[in-house]
Amino acid sequence: YKIRVNGLHMHTGSDILDAEVFLKGAEVLFDFARDLPAIDFLDFGSGFKVPYREGDIKVDIEALGKKISAAFRQFEQDYGRPVELWFEPGKFLVSEAGVLLVKANVVKTTPATVFVGVNSGMNHLIRPMLYDAYHDIVNVSNTNGTRRVYTVVGYICETDTFGWDRQLSEVHEGDILAIRNAGAYGFSMASNYNARLRPPEVLVYEGKPHLIRERETLDDLLRGQHEMDFEK
Repeated sequence: YKIRVNGLHMHTGSDILDAEVFLKGAEVLFDFARDLPAIDFLDFGSGFKVPYREGDIKVDIEALGKKISAAFRQFEQDYGRPVELWFEPGKFLVSEAGVLLVKANVVKTTPATVFVGVNSGMNHLIRPMLYDAYHDIVNVSNTNGTRRVYTVVGYICETDTFGWDRQLSEVHEGDILAIRNAGAYGFSMASNYNARLRPPEVLVYEGKPHLIRERETLDDLLRGQHEMDFEK
């Protein structure tokens, strides 16, 4: 069929911490590429470990870079010509930079736990419900209050939990909570489920806030729909 393969891509996985694991995947890609004469680029994807909770270890990106660079130089020498090396480090770059700010609408005590219901839900940040992902939560309205155990839940009409049994400074209705590490796979995985609107996005640059995405309105929710006249 005269197919010309000019690039190869790999996705090793997520939360890769050991440089040797990533390097082993790279070697597989190098070995495969050596049999393809028209390669212009090799895409190593991403998957670098991002810390989500206190004590988590972050991947040593410098050590990984040195090992990949050495292996890549050897590949280019064997291949006989330069090849572009691509990465997709989006989550590694922006995850820790993003914070989802939510307001405590209600604090409800039950025999099982104390619930904090907030004005957001899995339609804004689905990772905790989809992956059982951990996101640190901080009460920014009362950072030095008495520590208590809460379960922080959203406003969607089914199980919608941001964090189970979390130690937070005492929460009152109206307090603002910060859900950390929301910079990656937040808005891109958000939805209008339950007819909920998506929030605005604000970029803080050199200490000043800049609105970079408007808060959605009901008109946004209905945009694209067409009324039907069934009497015609």
